[in-house]
Amino acid sequence: MELCLFFYYLEHMKSDNTEIDQLVTSFFGVFTNVNGQTPNIELIFQLCIPEAVIIKKSGLMEEVYNLQTFTAPRKQLLTDGTLTGFEEKEISGVTQVLGNIAQRITKYVKHGMLNGVGFSGSGNKLFQFIKTAAGWKIAAVVWEDE
Repeated sequence: MELCLFFYYLEHMKSDNTEIDQLVTSFFGVFTNVNGQTPNIELIFQLCIPEAVIIKKSGLMEEVYNLQTFTAPRKQLLTDGTLTGFEEKEISGVTQVLGNIAQRITKYVKHGMLNGVGFSGSGNKLFQFIKTAAGWKIAAVVWEDE
């Protein structure tokens, strides 16, 4: 009996991690506009709980957003030609699932053209997730560029 429970636990954890992996990949993809791709900014409202908090850290300063205040300026930048060829992607991540809550620490890279000038960078993101009746959702994201 204990062995059956162990294998059930492993399979359950595997599916949770797979779902969280897909959630993170989708989050990064929301803002992509490489090769003329149209960013799917509205997808973020499906990936996150409505009350999600997104925080940008810069040294000892922080900018705190809700989903609307986070997406509005980014949608404009990514669709009006100001920010083109933009892509941000995870290069490594560690996920910890504790029942119906989880967190993921991730390293990312990004590149694009801002006002016609190329740039690249990297940083760290910390995601917090909750498992809802509809599956895993993002509850909070904190990031800091390097």
